[in-house]
Amino acid sequence: MKSTYAILLIVLFGSTCVSQVTLPAPNQKKKFDHSIFGLGVSAGFASGFGISFRQHLPSEISYQVVAGIIKTGNDVHYDLGGEIQYDIIRAGETRFYICGGTGYFYSGSSGTNDLSGPYRIGGGIGGEWRNTESFHLGGGLVFTYFSDGTVLPLPELGAHYYFY
Repeated sequence: MKSTYAILLIVLFGSTCVSQVTLPAPNQKKKFDHSIFGLGVSAGFASGFGISFRQHLPSEISYQVVAGIIKTGNDVHYDLGGEIQYDIIRAGETRFYICGGTGYFYSGSSGTNDLSGPYRIGGGIGGEWRNTESFHLGGGLVFTYFSDGTVLPLPELGAHYYFY
């Protein structure tokens, strides 16, 4: 019987209770008050494959620079590229952005590039998810234009460790 009165009191007067903590809207952007830097690896057909440096500016804009090189016998494969990202949503655990990137890719031997479309430019969308406090995983879909005229929607992946 006492529990019935308790439930009745909660139902009648429960709506007058006020929370003392204000939660941000789920898609509210959280602004950085300083730059945040990241080191990791990135794999994208427009911006490059290899070691990646990323900087989140104290705004919605980030950029990254990517470079990689592999030499097997007489063959050399390398790329150099970059990407700019604009945050659409930045929440506690996730970040969604639009991006644009460009890169130069080389594959060959004795100074001759065997690739028919070595210059690339692309644009698309991506997301990044916090795995641990400073380690983030990301991916996206970028429509990539190759200098030989080919256009393809291609994936990109990345893993970065962030520090101040």
